[in-house]
Amino acid sequence: MDGATHVSDRRSGIGKAGISAGGIHLNSRIVIDDEFLSCRSSVRRFRRGEVIAGAGVLVDTFARVHSGLVSASTMLPDGREFIVEIIPKSGLIGELEVLRRQTLNLEYRAASNCELHFFEGRLLRDMYASDPSFREKVFSRALARISELELRIIASAASTLQARLASTLLRLSAVYAKDAANNGNELIISQNDLAATLPASREKVNQCLRRLRESKIIDGGQGKIRILNRKALEACANGAISVK
Repeated sequence: MDGATHVSDRRSGIGKAGISAGGIHLNSRIVIDDEFLSCRSSVRRFRRGEVIAGAGVLVDTFARVHSGLVSASTMLPDGREFIVEIIPKSGLIGELEVLRRQTLNLEYRAASNCELHFFEGRLLRDMYASDPSFREKVFSRALARISELELRIIASAASTLQARLASTLLRLSAVYAKDAANNGNELIISQNDLAATLPASREKVNQCLRRLRESKIIDGGQGKIRILNRKALEACANGAISVK
């Protein structure tokens, strides 16, 4: 890929686009702060929008997000993209597939300019086999992610688009706040990606964003959103108020 620094073994499949496996598989995410920091890794940098790994690819490496953000997405039956989650700094990519020796279910793209550290799958499997506390952490993190994704799906089915949008902005704010350089009030996300995260049409999302801007709850444009009134945004997310 143009502009990326490739140091890892291309035979692993990471960084190659693949064909979607079809259907929505809710991958769990393990976020590990310290376990791999002292291990040997390969470093790769990606520009915003570049594909890191494609669905349907069998991998034997996993990656840790060192800086920036990564999106994980799939295709809905009607052909629309659905961004399942945004992975922040310290999040891992491909860890469960490496443990299970399965192909990737989601496509991973750089949601911002980012740097990833890649590790051999053998490292993860050895730690899982030899360290009971690590196994417990894997299970607890996996269950937490599954529960979060299930709650998002339930909330999406029962909420208005405005409430879903407000909830999404708050959730993304928490993700961005994991970066010390960002207090979480400024989000860098394109309208296409925001629509795919909900998911909803770009036109309807733009209408909701305009109403939130007119009510001085958010501000910004050109792929940038600033949260001005967090309490009002939380009220929108909870359905306590509806901005007309």
